[in-house]
Order: sequence, then C-alpha cells, then structure tokens
Amino acid sequence: MNDLMTKKILFVICGGVSAYKSLETIRLFRKNNAEIKTIVTKSAKEFVTPLSVASLSQGKVYDDLFSVENETEMDHIALSRWADVIIVAPATAHTISKLSQGSTEDLASTVVLASNKQVFLAPAMNVRMWQHQSTKDNLNTLKRYGYRFIGPVIGDMACGEYGEGKMSEPSDILNEILNFLSSQSKGKGIKALVTAGPTNEYIDPVRFLTNKSSGKQGYEIAKSLSRRGFDTTLISGPTNLQIDEDINLIKVETTEEMFKATQKSLPTDIAVFTAAVADYKINQKSPDKLKKQESYNIKLEQNIDILNYVSNHNSMRPKLVIGFAAETRDLDKNAKIKLRNKNCDWIIVNDVSKKNIGFESDYNEVNIHYKNNPNKKEKLSLKKKSEISEEIVDRIVNQIN
Repeated sequence: MNDLMTKKILFVICGGVSAYKSLETIRLFRKNNAEIKTIVTKSAKEFVTPLSVASLSQGKVYDDLFSVENETEMDHIALSRWADVIIVAPATAHTISKLSQGSTEDLASTVVLASNKQVFLAPAMNVRMWQHQSTKDNLNTLKRYGYRFIGPVIGDMACGEYGEGKMSEPSDILNEILNFLSSQSKGKGIKALVTAGPTNEYIDPVRFLTNKSSGKQGYEIAKSLSRRGFDTTLISGPTNLQIDEDINLIKVETTEEMFKATQKSLPTDIAVFTAAVADYKINQKSPDKLKKQESYNIKLEQNIDILNYVSNHNSMRPKLVIGFAAETRDLDKNAKIKLRNKNCDWIIVNDVSKKNIGFESDYNEVNIHYKNNPNKKEKLSLKKKSEISEEIVDRIVNQIN
C-alpha cells in the first residue's frame, strides 16, 4: 500500500506537550491521501489550536464538548463508525486511565468507547508516570480490550528528564498504520471459519457432560481475523462471551450441532478449530430428569471428529486447516501424532494442566507444529490470548499470501 487513498482516519488529540507532534502526524497522513477528521480535547487546546488542526487536516475538527451543531451534522456513534482507524495521539496517562475504566465523560472517550474499529494509542508522559504500576495495570487492561500501542520511545523529555515515555515520531506512527491497513486488506474476500468453546452432551434434560473451555482463545482469533478483513464465521459452543457485530456468530450446544453448522459453513478458505468438543456423547439420553433413587447406567458412543472430517474433505477442504490440542503431558509428541492422524496443516498445542493459563484464563502459551515442516516448532510464550491471536493471525496472513 503506497498511500492511504480512500482511508478515513479519526485523530484524537489530547492535552500534553507532545500535542505539537500531532500536527506533523496529520500533515504526513494528508500527504498520503488519507481523509481526516479530528477531535481536539479541552486540554489539547492549551497546546494546539483547532484552526491549525483544520488547516493541516482539511477536515472537520470536533470540539471535545457535545454540541447541537456537531450532533446534528454527525453524532458521536456515526463518527466512530465513519473511521477506518482511530489514533489517539498523544495518549496521556489521564486518557489511558479514562479509557481503561470505560469513561464516557467527554466526546473523545465516548467516540473511542463506541467504536467498532481498531484504536491505536501513542502514549506520551513522564518516565515515572509511564513506569508507575497504575499505568501498567491500565495498559494491560486496554491490551486485553484490543487496543494497540505505538511507542512510547526513549528520549529527552520536555520536563528535562530522560527515559521511556516520549511520543513516537510521526513517521513511525504513519508506518504502523500503513502496515496495519496493508495486512488488513490481505484478508479481503477470504472466508474464515472458527470454532470455539466447549460442547455439552446431555444425559437428561438438565445434566450434561462438558469441559472447562471458556472459548476465549477462539473468540480472540475470530476478532483478529475480522479486523484483518477476513469474512469471518464463528461457531461457538456455550459461553458468556460477546463478539463483534461484523462476525457471523452461530451458537450451538452439542458436538453434533457444531458439526452440522460446520458443514453448512463450507466451503471456506481457512478453518481454525479451537473448540474443545466432547469426544463422546450419551448413547441414549433420558427424556426425563433422572431421580437420585433411580439406578441407571450411562453408555457412551464416540462423537464425529469435526477436524478430521474437514481436513479429509475431498471437494471442500479449506486451503488452510488449523487444529488445537489441549494436552496435560507430552505436548509436542501428542501434537505431532494429532497433526499426522488428522491431516491438518497446523496443530497449535497448549498445556491445560498449568494454573492461570489455557482453560478459563485470559492468558495462554502455545507451540505451533506444521505439516509441511515436521521439524519446525514455534513457541508463542506466555501472553494475553488477544496477543496470542494476533501472532497466530500474522502467520495465517503470511501463509495465504
């Protein structure tokens, strides 16, 4: 991508000495043909003027206060939908704190919270503020929400101190956005299918066999694929998770229902099977609730293997089939066996015996094994599942391109 023609960028300029850099950033984006609208916060006006921002952006500048004029022309929801990308620069410690708490006390925070697009934050603050534990906690919260960060960098600060906390240079911000939009466009017109969560296999109308899968990793992968431009379908077992509105969500409960939904979703270009489906189902479900005093035997029969079915589908096999393996021992050995037996292209294995990662956790660490390179293993070290997902989708994009 050589320029930003047809791309709509919403800049949010917050109060801080680094606000002057936002003017140069806007100039570079305009030079690359981006269409720009800007929100200037009340405190930002102490450092830059709306007139200077308007002259550089050649677009509408919104005051950080709700007004009848602004809401009539374009309400805050429409403004958040208008943008392809939102950039908050500089993102001060105060701004980061507000966003981590879901604050909607002004136009800037309301638009960001209401957005369904990727939000980039370019932090700028004193080195001690950047290193403070409260800032670190807020950053982790925002990363978990899907926000991306550009910088900060190490350098001399306006306060006279030196260290990390300086806002990234305008050219670095431009290149980060160019790279993001370029990778996003690579998914256009490509269909992706993701399965996630557990399945329930009923013994009677109120009791069932299941597992501890939360579905979080699969949901994050679906979000990452969708943000890159893939036409994404998510088939989900029972979870309490929410998903972006531009993802086609199909809710199921049993393995049989997930299998049928998968069949209906074929053909697809990419299939990622993160769901922890039940290997067995009840041979004969009781039509009534079984009473404590009743004696009964539970007989199991094997469920259909969805991953195996799709990997070996002659006419509608996806170009890339990725399976997940939840293991408690011999991770790599079992992953290689599954990779060979299922005929999928990748197996991503994680250790679910460890506390605070994998099942029910926001964190994960995984190993990736490849069919076309049996001796290759990539380890994605302990991170938020949202970050693991981005790394997996980076590899998917490289594979299909």
